[in-house]
Amino acid sequence: MWKGKKRFGGGGEPAAKRQAAGDDGPSESADEGIVVAEISKNRRVAVRSWNGKIFVDIREFYVKDGKTLPTRKGISLQLDQWKILRDNIKDIDEAIKENT
Repeated sequence: MWKGKKRFGGGGEPAAKRQAAGDDGPSESADEGIVVAEISKNRRVAVRSWNGKIFVDIREFYVKDGKTLPTRKGISLQLDQWKILRDNIKDIDEAIKENT
């Protein structure tokens, strides 16, 4: 499928090192955006503006040298995607109840 190429850019380093080095584009920090909720110790929901667009970002973070940095583990939803998810919360909750 990927013919030996790494799916997320490769670079020979773990994703955390590539991110810390700034190889994945503009860096994110805990200060950018509005942290709406901390889901767990290392997971946050934030609202961010990037390239003039608003995103709801659900992401894992890690601490390195006293700084909290984002990982690639997460999702950034555009506003239209967020609205679809938000409008379907009741259906999602019902599906969870049916499967527990």
